[in-house]
Amino acid sequence: MKVGFIGLGNVGGKLAGSLLRNKFDLTVRDLDENLTKPFVEQGAKIANTAKELAEKVDLIITCLPSPEICSEVMEGSDGILNGLSENKIWLEMSTTDEAEVKRLGQKVIEKKAIPLDGPVSGGCHRAATGNIAIFVGGEREAFNKILPALAVMGRKILHTGELGTASVLKVITNYLASVHLVALGEAWTVAKKSNLDLIKAYKGIAVSSGNSFVHETESQVILNGSYNINFTMDLVLKDTGLFDELAKKLNASLEISPKIVDIFKDGQKKYGSRAWSSMIVKRMEDINQINFRAEGFPEELVDNEPEKRGHEI
Repeated sequence: MKVGFIGLGNVGGKLAGSLLRNKFDLTVRDLDENLTKPFVEQGAKIANTAKELAEKVDLIITCLPSPEICSEVMEGSDGILNGLSENKIWLEMSTTDEAEVKRLGQKVIEKKAIPLDGPVSGGCHRAATGNIAIFVGGEREAFNKILPALAVMGRKILHTGELGTASVLKVITNYLASVHLVALGEAWTVAKKSNLDLIKAYKGIAVSSGNSFVHETESQVILNGSYNINFTMDLVLKDTGLFDELAKKLNASLEISPKIVDIFKDGQKKYGSRAWSSMIVKRMEDINQINFRAEGFPEELVDNEPEKRGHEI
């Protein structure tokens, strides 16, 4: 199977790297030549347009920062849609809106190709080693066909149902992670003001009912002071906004979600759209004139688990 990958950013570059490392016939496309160059040096091909990439490969993967950018890449005159033909598969791995992936999916179907949505979850550091979760929505037969490629990009792979269901589930999981991160800022504030040993507090939370994946990972770079989680404030604001808008469409009355959106808007205003998302806890440090520093925590997360082939769950 020939695979094309468009979008070599923090997550996409790592997913594409797993495909290349596992000897897939890979063609890449990104506007930033500094991102495509290392792939070409390692044997990947390069496409000059999204249309050209779609014409050359069997599986077209997009992993882009926003629904608006994906729409441009899909629908432009040199876009993916104009390069599609019968039985090609488009896999949207961006975190996006259910309605948008369905809208573009219909255009893919009109080209007699097959749309799937396949967002990932589990942190950028785990994407680097293929140790990430992948949710996939769309035709089961197409899912089975691309499972070998999914199994080198991700460790645990879930077929969620029809097209769009994976995007809804991803938005829900990102919302939960954002809530946990904001709660951590308040938890660390009380721990600090109580004069707890923050190293012991980290260990205690990690073995308690209050533990979360966000604590196990992001608390480490918060305590280090780098905040470097390889995910930026604007992306979290996009994700929490997608969740909040979905809730409104469903007429679901929520209490916490609107507050979370406001908190991240304030964080973006204070620290900038490209600040690391974990800097949202710095709001609490600044408000309370304290810091959460502790010795022995890494500046950046590295996944030390050995790489192995993924499987469907």
